[in-house]
Amino acid sequence: MIPFNRPFIVGKELHYISQAVQDGNLAGDGPFTHRCTEWMEQRFNARKVLLVHSCTAALEMAAILCDIQPGDEVIVPSYTFVSTVNAFVMRGARPVFVDIRPDTMNIDENLIEAKITPRTRVICPVHYAGVGCEMDKIMELAEKYGLLVVEDAAQGVCATYKNRHLGTIGHLGCYSFHETKNFISGEGGALVINDTRFLERAEIIRDKGTNRARFFRGEVDKYTWVDIGSSYLASELTAAFLCAQLEESDKISAARLRIWNDYRQELSEVAAAGHLRLPCIPPACTHNAHMVYIILNLPEEREKLMAFLRQNGIYAVFHYVPLHDSPMGKNFHPLEQSLPHTENLANRLLRLPCFYELTTREIHYISGKIKEFFS
Repeated sequence: MIPFNRPFIVGKELHYISQAVQDGNLAGDGPFTHRCTEWMEQRFNARKVLLVHSCTAALEMAAILCDIQPGDEVIVPSYTFVSTVNAFVMRGARPVFVDIRPDTMNIDENLIEAKITPRTRVICPVHYAGVGCEMDKIMELAEKYGLLVVEDAAQGVCATYKNRHLGTIGHLGCYSFHETKNFISGEGGALVINDTRFLERAEIIRDKGTNRARFFRGEVDKYTWVDIGSSYLASELTAAFLCAQLEESDKISAARLRIWNDYRQELSEVAAAGHLRLPCIPPACTHNAHMVYIILNLPEEREKLMAFLRQNGIYAVFHYVPLHDSPMGKNFHPLEQSLPHTENLANRLLRLPCFYELTTREIHYISGKIKEFFS
């Protein structure tokens, strides 16, 4: 059986966890937390990074920092994970869904402006599969209309758009270190703060609405409740595991790019024959090989191929059910407004196994079975 994903250990993960236990510091904001955030700040040229327990937590913090109020609107793609939207809906906002581009599966930047109203507060682009959205156009629109941009870069760690790291271009950025991502810690995430006006409040929101960080720095003689917030800190065990992964980031990235390129080479012939479509990487983007997906010609073909692969010990999966077509999403999206590319491509996209320890031999076997299906 070749699973869709397999968590992995690549360096000193267990040693660092043991060290954290021996040092008696398991709660958040310990030495490993600081090592992780410093690594990201330096590597990505980010103004400030706060480690949190999930990308969901980072998005929720971003919604609070954007001062989302009931009745506000947030422009998002429908083809994304539910956390992207939930963070804003929980603050009382209404998601305004925009169709995706058929080439990259990212939000179509040319459709955003028509969705902006006096109630719009935020644009939330999602960098699908670690391929950057057209951020220049999105940032221009944000400046023109006085909006904030929150990048959902859950899949985009170490990927770039015009030589800038995803997550560092908008006012705020959100990363994920879930076990299905490139760099993992089981759960885990980070909030990237690119606008200085959010720096102090982000620290407070992350630590239950208290100014405890200032207390630990000796800036106040005691800490107290000063704002809303929650317990968004990642534990030191999470940080220890992640720290070891980040130290080996070049090795992990090289392995994933090898996997991505092996798939592309193996499937190029069947793609050229018109049986499927491979991912598109725009010239302005360097991707991080987060995901290997194929797009079939017909929805029923995807279902048959998925079942065929399963019969042969290969666990391939579909991805998101479009949010505007979900039971909750229908409460926000007008029934008469279709999102044609989202609806069409969501039913034809199939994700193939992609994880650090996937071998060239396994990729050859998976690709061979796909070729056999079409033959």
